[in-house]
Amino acid sequence: MTLDLTLAFVGSYLLGAVPFGLVLTRAAGLGDIRDIGSGNIGATNVLRTGRKDLAALTLILDAGKGGIAALTCAYLFDAPWVPSAAGAIAFLGHCYPIWLGFKGGKGVATFMGTLIAVNPVVFVAAGLTWLATAFVFRMSSLAALIAATVAPIAAFLSPTPTTAAFILLMTLLIFIRHRANIERIIKGEEPRIGGSKS
Repeated sequence: MTLDLTLAFVGSYLLGAVPFGLVLTRAAGLGDIRDIGSGNIGATNVLRTGRKDLAALTLILDAGKGGIAALTCAYLFDAPWVPSAAGAIAFLGHCYPIWLGFKGGKGVATFMGTLIAVNPVVFVAAGLTWLATAFVFRMSSLAALIAATVAPIAAFLSPTPTTAAFILLMTLLIFIRHRANIERIIKGEEPRIGGSKS
C-alpha cells in the first residue's frame, strides 16, 4: 500500500509537471512561450500569442492534470484524502516542474481541475466567483485570487470537508505564485483580460 501510494503520488507530480502550454506553442511554431508576456506557461499567457485555440487547449490539459490524478487515485485507493492529495501534488508539479528547472505556472487551471474531481460543489462556487470577478474587473489574476480564497471556505462548509486542508494548501501556493500580480494590482498596473503585456 505504501509503495503503491508513493508511486501514485510520483506519477501525479510527473503528470502535473508536463508543460502543455510550452509544448503546444512550440509545436505551433510560436517559439518559447516563456519569452513573451508574463513568461508564464499557462493558458492566460498562451492567449497573448493570439491563438485562442491553443489557449483553450492549454486550459483543458492543465486542468486535466489535477482531475486525472485525483480520479485515478480515487479509483485505486479507498482512503478519502488520497484523491485530494494526488490533485494537490499534480498542482505542485505544474507550479514546480522538474523538466523546467522547477519554474512553472501559477496553477490555477490545475487547481480548478482538482476541484472538479474531488469536490464539485466547491468547483461551482470557485468557478462562479472567477467568472463574476473576471467579468467585473477584467483581470484574470484577481479573479483567480478571489476564487482561490472562496474555495477552502466552501470546502469547509461542504458535505465533504475532507478536501479542505489540501484545497487550503493549494490556495496559499496560488497566492505565493501570484506575488508579482498582487503588487501590480495594488499599483493599478495589472494587465486586463484580452490585453497585451510587454
